[in-house]
Amino acid sequence: MSSARRLAPIAALLGLAVLVTACTSSGTTATGSSGGSTSSVESVSSAAPSGAPITVGSVSTPASSGPSGSAPASAPVSSVLTSSTPTTSSSVVLPPVASVKASPAFGTSNMSPAQPLVISVAKGKITQFVLKNPDGKVVKGSVSKDGASWTLGEVLGYGKTYSASGVATGTDGKAVAIKGSFTTVQPDTRVRVNVSPGDGDVVGVAASVIVRFGVEPTDRALIEKNMTITTTPKVEGSWAWIQHDDGLWALDWRPKTYWPAGTKVHVAANAYGLKFAAGAYGADDVTTDFTIGRNQVVYADAKSYKIVVKQGCAMNDEASCTKTIATYPASFGRGDQVNDPNLVTRSGIHVVMEKLPVHLMIGSPPFNYHSTEYWDVRISDNGEFIHENPNTVGDQGNTNVSHGCINLSPTSAKAYFNSAMIGDPVEVTGTSVQLSASDGDLFDWTYSWAQWQKFSAL
Repeated sequence: MSSARRLAPIAALLGLAVLVTACTSSGTTATGSSGGSTSSVESVSSAAPSGAPITVGSVSTPASSGPSGSAPASAPVSSVLTSSTPTTSSSVVLPPVASVKASPAFGTSNMSPAQPLVISVAKGKITQFVLKNPDGKVVKGSVSKDGASWTLGEVLGYGKTYSASGVATGTDGKAVAIKGSFTTVQPDTRVRVNVSPGDGDVVGVAASVIVRFGVEPTDRALIEKNMTITTTPKVEGSWAWIQHDDGLWALDWRPKTYWPAGTKVHVAANAYGLKFAAGAYGADDVTTDFTIGRNQVVYADAKSYKIVVKQGCAMNDEASCTKTIATYPASFGRGDQVNDPNLVTRSGIHVVMEKLPVHLMIGSPPFNYHSTEYWDVRISDNGEFIHENPNTVGDQGNTNVSHGCINLSPTSAKAYFNSAMIGDPVEVTGTSVQLSASDGDLFDWTYSWAQWQKFSAL
């Protein structure tokens, strides 16, 4: 049976009208074995090897190389017959694998100039990168050793747009462009920061570090993280948020116990660019370096009517002192005798805040007095001083008659004044009212260590 006759039943089953001609191996048209006129049809590729399957519709049959008289493997068939010989596919171009990310994101506006800026690459490395300010100056930064990131190396300016450009090369060797910009905030208010003790100061062992701000911060933890204390030798201490007499909040740092004499202290208030409140950002960074002086403590006992000046003392431990400097007869506030708490010298750890050789003291109602006093050492903002009062010399050492100050004779007051230092502790005992926050600055030592630590935002 000819090839045409073998295919006919299959075509019939598929409902197809198939026209077939047999061709010679050279491609010339031959007359079909059953006679009749010859038809020319589209031929399929003759590249299929002998025995390769030929599909008719959805039916596949092997091409015969069988007995003489059958169509050779290269015989053309109707266009409805398709060869299974695979065709060549077009090349697929894969995208670069390197992925560039900026933190904060490219296009960020109102960025804090103190905010960290990092450009990072996944599946690749940075081969070229610059960040420029509006004047075209290159901003400092550094690429990591593995090339996977670039990190900003300086603080930025307020109200400026910075342009980033560069190239990242992926692990596939393909380059990816780096391009974007960042715009920093233009604050409505620039907050000034003040730090005490100041540069070069020498202070007593109860001095607190006080960082004062022009506004109350909304994110206290952020501000506290950017305040640092470095001490030599190392001293245990903690920050605490304290509202001072001016009504504003400040960040105070005090040691767990009195400072060791001779301690070197470095304070860095890194406030520039920090957001304090809506529209308010830090104006600048402030540093200070000061020293803790000799250890000197005043023990003022209202019941024994005297003050004792000693050195080398532990906190709240007079017996620990190594040296007594002086003992002065004194007269304290008379409030406990007349049952008036307003006239009681407060018990607790006071701190020398100010020294005034001469000072006009004005008593608020109902006392209403004006008195010029000499050798005045302020130990609280509630009006408590250690000072000269020649009018109470007869009472000093035996009776408490003052409005709350500690009165000394002119000679004793001058001698103590000359030995006192800002930051010295004055431990008052023997009265019915304890020093507290209601008495104004400074009251840092009225809290236990456990209480003090709770005032930290961290």
